[in-house]
Amino acid sequence: MNKIVDGKKWLEARRALLLEEKLHMQEMDKITRKRQQLPWMQVTEDYVFQGEQGEVSLADLFNGHSQLVVYHFMFAPSWEQGCVSCSFWMDNVSGIEAHLAARDISFAAVSKAPIEKLAAFKKRMGWTINWVSSFENGFNQDFNVSFGPDHDPDAAVFYNFNENGRNHDEEAHGASVFLKDENGEIFRTYSTYGRGLEMINLAYRYMDLTPKGRNEDAEGNPMAWLKHNDSY
Repeated sequence: MNKIVDGKKWLEARRALLLEEKLHMQEMDKITRKRQQLPWMQVTEDYVFQGEQGEVSLADLFNGHSQLVVYHFMFAPSWEQGCVSCSFWMDNVSGIEAHLAARDISFAAVSKAPIEKLAAFKKRMGWTINWVSSFENGFNQDFNVSFGPDHDPDAAVFYNFNENGRNHDEEAHGASVFLKDENGEIFRTYSTYGRGLEMINLAYRYMDLTPKGRNEDAEGNPMAWLKHNDSY
């Protein structure tokens, strides 16, 4: 149990922490500026995805905007439902599309499973996100988030910019950002994987405000508590 103090001492402690929080925020602002100043890499592959209304290109996913955020959602073709952790992340996204659009940003999730499975799971979860299938193209492999059904969980793979990365599933999660210029050319501007995704999980941000925090196991799978939003 935490120390119990009077109002004066609580205010002193809170002000001391506020100074550290401000320094942390200033450092995060610096990192954000560096992220926005990263060089770009042109995307030359003409990716075609399957959407609920038919075929869509990578350019189509921009939906009239110049910026696109793609969430690499773990859902292998053989799976009957989407990854529970990725679903947790999508619960934090669905509903904010209008706000992103107001800042010239489109959002889409991409998974390897066929579109029929994605559409059914999306309906079950109650999401409004644009979710497309890369079942018939190499997008997931090119962005190092699919390793195939015969993947050895102990084998080294290229993941999170690491030649000797490890991933126990045939699918991995991540997020990638793209920009489309006035000539229609598309560039990859950023990608993040692993714990880099925590910055886009609003639920974790709220949990981190509380005394018990995330209240996750220190060993093993810290997210063992997590379920799909209709399964608690």
